[in-house]
Amino acid sequence: MNHPDAPARRLLLNCDMGESFGPWTMGMDEQVMPLVDMANVACGFHASDPVTMTRTVALAKAAGTRIGAHPSYPDLAGFGRRSMQCSHDEIVALVQYQTGALAGICQSRGMALSYVKPHGALYNDMMRDPAVLRAVLAGVAGYDRTLPLMVLASADNRQVEEIAAEAGVTLMFEAFADRAYGSDGLLLPRSEPGAVYSNPASILAQSLSLAHDGVVSARDGSLMKLMPDTLCVHGDNPASVAVIQQIRTALDQLYGES
Repeated sequence: MNHPDAPARRLLLNCDMGESFGPWTMGMDEQVMPLVDMANVACGFHASDPVTMTRTVALAKAAGTRIGAHPSYPDLAGFGRRSMQCSHDEIVALVQYQTGALAGICQSRGMALSYVKPHGALYNDMMRDPAVLRAVLAGVAGYDRTLPLMVLASADNRQVEEIAAEAGVTLMFEAFADRAYGSDGLLLPRSEPGAVYSNPASILAQSLSLAHDGVVSARDGSLMKLMPDTLCVHGDNPASVAVIQQIRTALDQLYGES
């Protein structure tokens, strides 16, 4: 039974996972996986490898966590955080290639993909450039039109919704627990000071505001109504990992779950 003051929309917790590569370890997947509802699993282009992907899928299965493909530009050296001048067809292909690779591993472990969430620069470019968004949507629709695409929740989602409707793809709207927002409703670039929160108290406060009211405070102090479906906590941010248990507990209390 839900808490009497709980919002009508249940906010799901998601985290980027499986971003280790060979001998290099990133994140705390084993500790974080049981605390989140959704795992965005790297597919080899910005991080991860087949063994890491397989291990991450197994962790998600054991924890009962939904799995989403986390495709990116082909940029291992830059962790997928550098924009690349890819054509429409290239973006379609790289989305389908990475999604298909993870889907195959999921199938071999008795799991299935639940959604697609682009990573890094591809995600940001998708939100700023309708042509990139159309290419990503074409990639998703061509692979499996039933897979929702996770996009950034903003104060005005109408254009994104219209483009997705043209492609016949369902959207999931996402907000971030540990990122600062500009007044345009987009994430501040990581190159700007304070773009990634390092204070666990700030991360928890933003998470609770989004969970209770769907509201986030922009860098200029203005309040924006986002109403997200899911909240992202970055597994490579030590401050976020430190507070993720508190966020999980707060969400469970809000929705009346033990």
